[in-house]
Amino acid sequence: MAAKNGSRHNGRVARTTTVRSDTRSRRKVRVAILGVGNCASSLVQGIEYYRNAKPGTSIPGLMHVDLGGYHIRDIEFSAAFDIDKDKVGKDLAEAIFSGHNNTVKFAEVPHLGVRVERGMTHDGLGKYLSEIITKAPGPTADIVGILKATKTDVVVNYLPVGSEEAVKWYAEQVLDAGCAFVNCMPVFLAREPYWRGRFEKRGIPIIGDDIKSQVGATIVHRILTRLFEDRGVKLERTYQLNFGGNTDFLNMLERERLVSKKISKTNSVKSQMKTDIGADNIHIGPSDYVPWLGDRKWAYIRLEGRSFGDVPLNVELKLEVWDSPNSAGVVIDAIRCCKLGLDRKLGGALDGPSSYFMKSPPTQYTDGVAHQLTEAFIAGTAANGHAGADVERVPVAEETARR
Repeated sequence: MAAKNGSRHNGRVARTTTVRSDTRSRRKVRVAILGVGNCASSLVQGIEYYRNAKPGTSIPGLMHVDLGGYHIRDIEFSAAFDIDKDKVGKDLAEAIFSGHNNTVKFAEVPHLGVRVERGMTHDGLGKYLSEIITKAPGPTADIVGILKATKTDVVVNYLPVGSEEAVKWYAEQVLDAGCAFVNCMPVFLAREPYWRGRFEKRGIPIIGDDIKSQVGATIVHRILTRLFEDRGVKLERTYQLNFGGNTDFLNMLERERLVSKKISKTNSVKSQMKTDIGADNIHIGPSDYVPWLGDRKWAYIRLEGRSFGDVPLNVELKLEVWDSPNSAGVVIDAIRCCKLGLDRKLGGALDGPSSYFMKSPPTQYTDGVAHQLTEAFIAGTAANGHAGADVERVPVAEETARR
């Protein structure tokens, strides 16, 4: 994990004097999407599926139906960008079921009146994706102009793993447009002092990096690792192997694109360990692409340790999930927290929400502490969900992302 920026203190984000336009509505959350794939499909469907949920009811995967004054239905889509010819030019409601999207359909989405615009490619289309996806003709749309014209509040990044240059290019557009940013992929922005400082200076919030699923392989692995620690079991070695059949797993067959992804997943689990077990004793990462799995993901997790009397204690499990819906609820909460950050004129990384929603936040906490900090942020009792000095931070990793 990168060292904290000198302009921050233990992850605290300073308020800035940057003045933003007050033309945004406090009653709605205008959201733009980068990458109209399976995750975008589940997000859009989820907003429609829970549109009429009653405040106070329990919704699987959501912290609150009404979060800080924003209902699920207050999220409305303002813009969307992709490079796939099968999606560009279509209404977002149609595009989420187009191309190679193969996640489960659980909601009927009406016409949204949001045209998918031609995005920037850069390194967003890898070796294997380029074999099945044809780029849409024409120039890249005026991203900044569209974000401003549509009065977008929050931009959600769903670009493919390994899109290092594309994500940084889009981050510049988001900064220019003055929008908040939810970085759902493992290109490190919120955790890196340089990018975190850029958002702080601009006076706009960012939540990142690399989204945690509701109950995904990483959070299950984190909880089990913490359980070993809390119960005094000496963890000696562990692995997490993941298989899936969506374009995300196809893209990750290109191992050169996995550097940040492996760092993100590995560090998220290592952050729950008090003792370093050594690089050779922990293996975490995508393992293979199995087309017939579709948007399902299978994860195999094993932990080997020693308990009282140095007696072996091993845990092995298999997790089966629909990959994209598994993170959609988390993103809905992250979007609304970002809007609260805008309303409160906060700049930089939102500490508690980033730690709770993301695998690679600026500051790692245990999931229980991160949840408490996020609730405090929502309630307005913590400026950015930052913990006090008496809260234990878990160890941070030393790897840093490439710039």
